[in-house]
Amino acid sequence: MTRRTIPVQLVARRAERREFDRLVTSAAVGRGGAVVVAGEAGIGKSALVDAVVGELDGFEVLRAAGTEFERDLLYATLHQLCAPVLEFRRRLPVVQRRALEAVFGLGAPASPDPLTVGLAVLGLLHEVARNGPVCCVVDDAQWIDDASRRVLVFVARRVSAERIAMVFAARDVGSPSGFAELPRVPLAGLGDEDARALLGAATHLGPDTEVIDRILAEAHGNPLALLEFAHHAEPFGVPGPRRSRATVVDTLEAQFVHRFERLPDATRSLVVLAAAEPVGDLVLLRRAARLLGLDAAGLTLAENAGLLVLGPRLRFRHPLVRSAVYASATPEKRRSMHGALAEATDPETDPDRRAWHRAHAVIYAEENIAAELERSADRARLRGGFVAAAAFMERAGQLTPAPDRQAGRLLVAATLRLQAGAPDTARALVTRAERRPMGDEDRARARVLRARIDYQRSHSPLATARLVDVVTELAPDQARETCLEAFASVMYNDNHAGLLRELGTRIRKRAPRRGAARPVDLLLDALLDQAMLPVERAVPAMRDAVKACRTDTRSVGRWRMNLLCQVVIDLRDDEAMEEISDRQVDVARRQGSFASLPQALRYQAVARVAVGRFDEAADGLGEARAVDEAAGTVPLLGPELVLTGFRGDADRFAELRESLGRDGRPFEAAGEQYARAVLYNGLGNYEAALDAALAAQRRHQAGSYSIWAVYTELVEAAARAGRGEDAAVAMKHLETLARTNPVPWAVAEWLQAQALLHQGEDCEALYRQAIDQFARTRVRVLHARARLTYGEWLRRENRRAEARDELRAAHDMLSCIGARAFAERAARELRATGEQPRRQGEDPLGRLTAQERLIAGKVAAGATSKEVGVMLFLSPRTIDTHLRNVYRKLGISSRRQLREMSL
Repeated sequence: MTRRTIPVQLVARRAERREFDRLVTSAAVGRGGAVVVAGEAGIGKSALVDAVVGELDGFEVLRAAGTEFERDLLYATLHQLCAPVLEFRRRLPVVQRRALEAVFGLGAPASPDPLTVGLAVLGLLHEVARNGPVCCVVDDAQWIDDASRRVLVFVARRVSAERIAMVFAARDVGSPSGFAELPRVPLAGLGDEDARALLGAATHLGPDTEVIDRILAEAHGNPLALLEFAHHAEPFGVPGPRRSRATVVDTLEAQFVHRFERLPDATRSLVVLAAAEPVGDLVLLRRAARLLGLDAAGLTLAENAGLLVLGPRLRFRHPLVRSAVYASATPEKRRSMHGALAEATDPETDPDRRAWHRAHAVIYAEENIAAELERSADRARLRGGFVAAAAFMERAGQLTPAPDRQAGRLLVAATLRLQAGAPDTARALVTRAERRPMGDEDRARARVLRARIDYQRSHSPLATARLVDVVTELAPDQARETCLEAFASVMYNDNHAGLLRELGTRIRKRAPRRGAARPVDLLLDALLDQAMLPVERAVPAMRDAVKACRTDTRSVGRWRMNLLCQVVIDLRDDEAMEEISDRQVDVARRQGSFASLPQALRYQAVARVAVGRFDEAADGLGEARAVDEAAGTVPLLGPELVLTGFRGDADRFAELRESLGRDGRPFEAAGEQYARAVLYNGLGNYEAALDAALAAQRRHQAGSYSIWAVYTELVEAAARAGRGEDAAVAMKHLETLARTNPVPWAVAEWLQAQALLHQGEDCEALYRQAIDQFARTRVRVLHARARLTYGEWLRRENRRAEARDELRAAHDMLSCIGARAFAERAARELRATGEQPRRQGEDPLGRLTAQERLIAGKVAAGATSKEVGVMLFLSPRTIDTHLRNVYRKLGISSRRQLREMSL
């Protein structure tokens, strides 16, 4: 142990001990977990953890500690924790192994996705746990670097089926992001009785009641304070002068400084040197001491004084000792210590820590140090650590002697802070940069960056418009890409009438296309034309974009392919819809791009709904939710609303709809209105379906984006509600789309719309032609609905025998697909003809939870537990636990039987 042991059996920690005992006992049998021990400095967190860990039998104990000085060093804490077991990385999948090697500097430079790093660490610990249970202990978690914190929280939330226990000790000063979600064991001060017991066991104060009472009053039950005050008590109880409003921690720090100042000068210098070196590397400390003309053996005096502990690594008795000693040293003393540490650090093996020490060793700006920090920022950025990269670059800016170059580096730091999700800090850095002399290029960058900051903070109409207004400051290609990003951001969430068209006008004026058109340019033109022009004028640009992007997906980019998917769906091109949505999911998975995978899965789910593969759509949406949960992002609900609408699940739809617009989630008006129209058409509530579709039409007419498929729902609802006159605009849209883009899907919808509204001399021919056209497509659900509406028409024409054929086929198709409300609508019609619909057998998979069904589907398709774990950000052991539940519920015992159930 690195701090003086407090006898926890005497200080009322029995309840907390029981929490730990439950955690490690469960972990030993494969039911792992995590806990955060929280409390003020000196309250006994480390003593409690040390006592529990010291009694573990058969556990692999991995330890790390956050340090205030390493908060800006990328993956510093994670490296401490994983370094002893890194040889197990060879058992990991290639992508995970390479991710670990990249972040720990063991392989080729790369920028692994943070979720891949998290999954790799989970896999590493899983491999270690195959040899025996593992206990990971992270002390001073309030100081761990941002990248390590995200990974460790990710892992802690996924060890429930592992032989892994994770313990975090943190000061209770507002939990770092992520730790608040984990179970907590709060430590409070000791009561008087336990405090007296501690003093009696650990000190020799004797019966002096007045001194003991003063110590108890001043320590407020803090065990470290009790021991310190007792061992160094003065006649009136508490050592040294004390400010009237000082906290217990302030008093402890003053006590440590007082003890430090009584050491010889040379020893004090050595202790400050150790305080400036966060790792406790004694070899490094000895080298630095020699550079300063000091003998590291003098550290034994500091150990005897109870300030630190010497061992394989030097550790301060408590983090308060380190911070108090460092703060008490003069700035000149601290700079000289950092200078020696920088000179003693190997620039080949640890260039970033060397650069950081050099940066703290100087007063005046020095270009060579600034350049070294810039290189460290580049390395951190390449490894995905924007927070660390920003810290390096910000310090580089401070140490840059040339004012104009300083402004440029501060702007880079601001960009990195923005990418790290800190727009307020980014804005402050832009302000600092603007106070320096700037060239025209840097001033333009500053204006664009300010606009981006405002845009990221709110995505409001004003912020979006400002971003478009400043794109003229960018290179033409970059300007067009920025405009595409801005335009796409308001397409689905725009509740401001006319904004989309106004924004489109600004883009055409500010960023006209120049030179040869790239696929990105064609995609932007397609979206602008779709928003601003009539259908017949928009379709050509939309078709050009689809053709270009299908042949050159690499230059389009992953997130832009999602926009292309919507263009393809609006064009009613079923072949391109499936091809593009499948391709973008495959690419995102292959490249480990978890930032773009969720939305790719959602567009694939929409395509699966259209072709009648509802279970696959649900699996894709479940996987997207798993990725979003792992990343801590708010999921979009539009595609899930669409699936729920087609399934006819009114209760689930209401639940999803209620969550729109809450917790920072956009309302997604376009998707909600379309899905609501589908739901109510299936349920036979045609007035409600028409209201939803007309709301979407009004948004479209006012200049907002609307999903074109809603016009098909509008026509059906208007026809069934007896309000055919309300379908005039929709009919015009469907006719124009079919004429300008005569693919089978578009033509079929136009023919069916005419038949529904009896616009033609031969309605039956229109229905039959529509069904024939749908049969040429992959959109089974719309094909089945076309047969339903034809059967309904035949029954109303009193042609019952013919109606039965169509309604029976529609009912069977819709039931098989899972469109329950539409199937029930077909069943009602079939009963009206005198025939009872065929009963569908019970689906045994209905007994499974959504996650169990998702895992069963992946396994039935041939995936291993490890592969499914990678897809869903779960450990293989967790997957196996779910599979055992699946087998039990389905009454089977093997993967072969699971495959035979034809999932």
